[in-house]
This record gives sequence, structure tokens and C-alpha cells, in this order.
Amino acid sequence: MTTAVTQAHRDAARRSLEGLALGDAFGERWFPLFRDRDRAYDDIRARRTPEEPDWHWTDDTAMALAIQRVLDQYGEIDQDRLAACFALTFDADPARGYGHGMHMLLPELLEEPERWRTLAPELFEGGSLGNGAAMRVAPLGAWFSGDLELAGRQAELSARVTHAHPQGVAGAVAVATASALAARGELTVAAVAERTPAGTVRDGLARAAELPFTTEPWKAADILGNGQRIRADDTVPFAVWTATRHRDDLEAALWSTAEGFGDVDTTCAITGGIVGASTGVGGVPPEWLERREALPGR
Repeated sequence: MTTAVTQAHRDAARRSLEGLALGDAFGERWFPLFRDRDRAYDDIRARRTPEEPDWHWTDDTAMALAIQRVLDQYGEIDQDRLAACFALTFDADPARGYGHGMHMLLPELLEEPERWRTLAPELFEGGSLGNGAAMRVAPLGAWFSGDLELAGRQAELSARVTHAHPQGVAGAVAVATASALAARGELTVAAVAERTPAGTVRDGLARAAELPFTTEPWKAADILGNGQRIRADDTVPFAVWTATRHRDDLEAALWSTAEGFGDVDTTCAITGGIVGASTGVGGVPPEWLERREALPGR
């Protein structure tokens, strides 16, 4: 690596992780209410906070914590060690909401983590193009925010352990880039699109870059996708758009992202990780942080 990771970069990564976990836990609260979509939408539009006293985070945060542990220990992504960390994290609590692919892959990596090289490409035809690599990667982008090229390369390494499809990788590169740009105070959708590998994720970001911020979030989700298809290209453009729309206001960013419905814990986790890299969580209502499940570390 050519760029030193400073304490400021580490602090940005922690802010991003806190924002990701908050978005994940906040978004997860809405799933039970989606059985009555009209009521849920009215509650979101009225900014009525979910009533549950405990907001638990999901696999989005669990896997982000695994990435953070590898970065803390080794300073960069070591893919075999990351595979082992993912497998151990899954084994410790497999009920965090992991997708079907991770239930197939991660138990196989417990004893032989290096097998990700052969197993991940075989998960689906051409490898997974889901949103899992994108949902967990924002803190990595903040960690390497001193060098955008390096952030993209490290995001690709982190993605390929589970997501071999080029668009699964592209989703991770896009989110890491967005988080790095947010930490630098330079976030725009166009800048993220420019640094995202060619394909459907980049095409979606290009559409998002042209979408005015006066657009209602539900309409933006109709145009860009809301994660309902569990694909990176259906998830990342909307999450990056809402993050950029509210890049200085994490609370507003999460409410707007929730308006898109869909895979709302993942879209909110991505948005929270991006915005949090800049703002941290200090501006959200104190009761949100009191309810959110604690994170390991400081």
C-alpha cells in the first residue's frame, strides 16, 4: 500500500461502522410493519419512530464487524483471514438474517477458509451478484479514504471472498468509494459512478446522478430499485442517492431511505455507513442510540 492509514482514517471507519449498524437496526424495525404498507408508509412519512425498545442489527453489521477486525489486525484485506472471520462470525450467530448463499458458503469455510476461491464462484451461475458485499463495506472505504484507488482495490478483495460476480464486486467498490468520498467531504453520485466498474451497477448510478434531489424517495426507489431483488444493481444506486441527498444529516438520510421500502435494513445500512463516515451518529435522536444493539469496542 502506498498511502498510510492515519488515526483520522480509523476514526472515520468507526464513524461509518456506527452509522451502518444504526441504519441496519433502524431499517430492520420496519419489516414487521410492512404487512400493513399504508400504515408503515404513513409512519415513515410522519417520522414516527418504531416503538420496539431493542433494535438489533443483522448480518449486514455482523459482516462489517468481521471486515473491521481484519483491518484492525492486519491493516488491509487478507482474503483467507477474512473468509475465516466471516465463517466464525456466522457460526457464532447464524440467525442474524444471512441469505441463502451465505448459509451454503460460510459453514464450508470454517475448517478450510481458503476454499472460498472455488466455492464462491460456484454459489450461483457466475457467482453472486447480490448486495451482501456492498452492505458491509462502507467502513473499509472510510479506512482507506486517503487513497480512492486503494479503497476500490481493497473493496474488490473483500467482495470476492463471497461475491464472485463482477456486479457483486462493483456494488462493493461503489459503496466503498462513496464512503471514502464522504469521509473526504467530496461525495457526489457522479463521482461514485465514475469510479465504479462498468456494468449494471454503474449504469444505475449514472441514472441516479441525473435524478434531481427534489424527487420523492419513493419515486427514486421506483426508478433506481430498492433492494427488493437482493441484487447490487437494484440496491446500491438508490442507497448512494439518498446518502448524497442527505450527506450532512444521518437521521434524514435514514428516514428517506426507509421511504423506499424494499430491503430496507440493507439500504439503510449502506446509506448509514456512507453518511456516518462524515457525520458520525451524534446528530441522531439519543433514544435511537439507546435502543440500538451495542457494538464491540469503544
